[in-house]
Amino acid sequence: MKKPQRIGEQLVSAGVVTQEQLEQAFTFQKEVGGTLGEVLTKLGFVKAEDLLKALGEQRGLGWVNLAQVQVSRETLGLLKLESVRARRILPIAKEGRELILGMVDPTDFKAIEEAQFQSGCTVRPVIMSTAQFEQAVDTFLARGYATGTLRLAAEAAGAAGMENDVFSLLRLLVSWKGQDLHLSAGAIPAIRLDNEMKRLTLPPLTASQLEEMLAPLLTPAQRREFAEQLELDFAYSLDGAGRFRCNLYRQRGTLAFTARYISDRIPSLAELGLPEYLQEYALKPQGLILLTGPNGHGKSTTLACLVEHINRSRKANIVTIEDPIEYTFRHRLSNVNQREVGTDTHSFAEGLKHIFRQNPDVIVIGELRDHESFEIALSAAGSGHLVLATMHSLSATSTVDRIIDMFPGDQQSQVRAQVAESLLLVISQRLVRRAAGTGRILAIEKLATSSRIRNAIRDGKVHQLRALMQSRGEEFENIDESLAGLVTSGKVRLEEAQKWADNANFLADLVRVRGGNKA
Repeated sequence: MKKPQRIGEQLVSAGVVTQEQLEQAFTFQKEVGGTLGEVLTKLGFVKAEDLLKALGEQRGLGWVNLAQVQVSRETLGLLKLESVRARRILPIAKEGRELILGMVDPTDFKAIEEAQFQSGCTVRPVIMSTAQFEQAVDTFLARGYATGTLRLAAEAAGAAGMENDVFSLLRLLVSWKGQDLHLSAGAIPAIRLDNEMKRLTLPPLTASQLEEMLAPLLTPAQRREFAEQLELDFAYSLDGAGRFRCNLYRQRGTLAFTARYISDRIPSLAELGLPEYLQEYALKPQGLILLTGPNGHGKSTTLACLVEHINRSRKANIVTIEDPIEYTFRHRLSNVNQREVGTDTHSFAEGLKHIFRQNPDVIVIGELRDHESFEIALSAAGSGHLVLATMHSLSATSTVDRIIDMFPGDQQSQVRAQVAESLLLVISQRLVRRAAGTGRILAIEKLATSSRIRNAIRDGKVHQLRALMQSRGEEFENIDESLAGLVTSGKVRLEEAQKWADNANFLADLVRVRGGNKA
């Protein structure tokens, strides 16, 4: 029996691609991943239709060109959006009791079983292109799922006409409501959407292309700084799109670039899903409020929300130190004086050294990073100032440990006393994917001051707070409690919540006791 050809060999035999193109595609596949078919189409070596025909012949299946079909709202409604996205499948048409199912990977038998269960039909798989499937998902994200007929031709034309320049890509980031744009030499441009990287239907960038693309973003002074430091943080405003927090760096001797979109409008606590008690803490006259969590989980937005609440509610002098400035504030009841590291001050530590001479009532620190900054923040919080800051830490209790560990051993007893005295509130937050498959929702962990919390910090028994937080108390809420509430209300799937849980078994027990919708 003759051994079937692999898809690459088959394409070369059919004259669709050359051996040289195939080898180039294999090399690129090792760099960025993905299937061989995806790489061949993104490099422009093969048309999607020719690839689909070859795959269909190889596997004895039919194929579908999504640009040449219309999928009805009723057909789309046979499957849930989360299944469509997770399994990379798409209902194409229903013929009697048979569902024609477009599949990126027709060997995914679990996907076929899931489609049969949801639709109540037998399934006939057909191959569809990854690029066209991603275009269909983009349409659902922009217009809603199963709200009308899917006509992909217009979407495909729009994607094909996408300009490969940084300004078009930044505007695309905004229109998709994505979090970050990622550009690297040798890689296909990508956008982080709901905390997942999504590659665009564009060819990979060469090193010279990327340098040319990014040059218009930088001032002469920024170019000199990047040449000296090999990395650069800066903010950029694009007319008609908004502001972006940017980072330029080098990897393997070539450029790489990340831009995070910053909305011009500062959302309210209610829009962010934050508890109302934060408003009361934000108006305290003195003390330390810390917002913590991983990168990309909304700390800066929460911080801006609290500053704007103070700005509208209190007659105060607010001084911020940021790297770079993200949200910009108008002076309302308060004055908001925003200082940017590198432009208005040399560093967080340097800016904080002189901050008391600026007569602040409220001090806002974009990120606590070093020993000196922690020391000044604690001193300010204990001497009549309200200090708000963000930190990278995994939980509310580990935040306290990290502050104390920043200091030498012979100072830690004094620091524990300072933290116990000045700490008002620690909020640790996570943005968790919604059960519907699009968008994220906030889960938080709370640690607020109380006599037993202060005593535990002062006595060096912070580790005991972790166990204590699995019980109920006004001054604390475990992240698992917050996640369990989202699961039982049907807003988040249990398996998604467990990715962010402190204790996955404890979370599962909470959900089991509370019952409710776990989908």
